[in-house]
Amino acid sequence: MRAVLLILIVVVVAFIIAIATGFLHISQTRTAATPDLSVNGTAVSASGGRAPAFDVETGSVSVGTKQRNVAVPTVQVNPPAANQQDQNVTGNSGQR
Repeated sequence: MRAVLLILIVVVVAFIIAIATGFLHISQTRTAATPDLSVNGTAVSASGGRAPAFDVETGSVSVGTKQRNVAVPTVQVNPPAANQQDQNVTGNSGQR
């Protein structure tokens, strides 16, 4: 339950930020109209009415790529056997 509430709060805050920053603009283009109700004995019937219409404009985000040259460092890998021999040679050369 807490997770659902947290997600709902995050969505509402994101919606408010989107409208406040101008990234999202909502305008009503058609007003709502209530239906006409008629009651006949035990039956109720509705006719007419309409839902409101909205025009939503969103901001755009452009994403592109650029060609860049990047200097890549060289890496030298010594196998473990070579490292062991190098350490033995340097360690023994000072102990004569």
